[in-house]
Amino acid sequence: MKKFEVTGKKDTRSGFGAGLLEAGRNDQNVVALCADLVGSLKMQDFIDEFPERFFQTGIAEANMIGMSAGLTIGGKIPFAGTFANFATGRVYDQIRQAVAYSGKNVKIAASHAGLTLGEDGATHQILEDIGLMKMLPGMVVINPCDFNQTKAATIAAAKYDGPVYLRFGRPSVPIFTPADQEFEIGKAVHLNEGSDVTIVATGHLVWKAIEAGTELAKEGLSVDLINIHTIKPLDADAILKSVAKTGAVVTCEEHNVLGGLGESVARVLALNNPTPQEFIAVNDSFGESATPDQLMEKYGLSSGHIVAAVKKVISRKK
Repeated sequence: MKKFEVTGKKDTRSGFGAGLLEAGRNDQNVVALCADLVGSLKMQDFIDEFPERFFQTGIAEANMIGMSAGLTIGGKIPFAGTFANFATGRVYDQIRQAVAYSGKNVKIAASHAGLTLGEDGATHQILEDIGLMKMLPGMVVINPCDFNQTKAATIAAAKYDGPVYLRFGRPSVPIFTPADQEFEIGKAVHLNEGSDVTIVATGHLVWKAIEAGTELAKEGLSVDLINIHTIKPLDADAILKSVAKTGAVVTCEEHNVLGGLGESVARVLALNNPTPQEFIAVNDSFGESATPDQLMEKYGLSSGHIVAAVKKVISRKK
């Protein structure tokens, strides 16, 4: 297993804040809106530099999405920021009608996604958001893995013409992708060459997959590792090329097993090359209040669970 250089630890929401600032410097049409969570979404640097391009909507998420859709008519590129739970579940109707159906150039910036929100508990730990967003026609769904990739994804989203759902998180996680990376929407990143099993991971689970691959290498198992930062459009070619070589796949995501990355990969395989697959995801349940590490372990999202899934799927090979 390839060794990855870790340059520190930082939360992906800070990557969004850094990317938003740079996107704002690159294009004067970039504007930001927030539903009373400026600190949580790390928007303050953008506000300090471009105060006239920021709109505080208060705790009125539906209104924020409507305002964002309206701003696009004047050529603006709005980033509408709040917690992922409120950015999807609370305002799905507005996103569907005013953004997706109309093809508006709105960027939905969704922080604090998944179980790793931790102690805030099940009411805030949305695990359905990827499914909700990927089913909307024309919606791009991006779930980057670390600070650098989130920054690059934010800049890329600003340049993309169309609706984007950008998902990121609260906890500090290792920074292991290049600071100068080019982020290509819909293009997977091949992290490691291997021959025994394909691991397809997204978001916080990419680093867990790296940890699992390192452990598996000690046992003589070779992992082909793919970082799927864009869940829609999905890089089907990268997945099919990998499984043609390995003959088995494990998908890893901090999301409900229903409706997420795993199901998208399963569809690609069913249509093109049926392959044994195991799923690392939350098994159709809500979360609870605990530390992020405790929750990742309890709900089956740790590197140890990935190792076990790999061994199981390899045993299923014909």
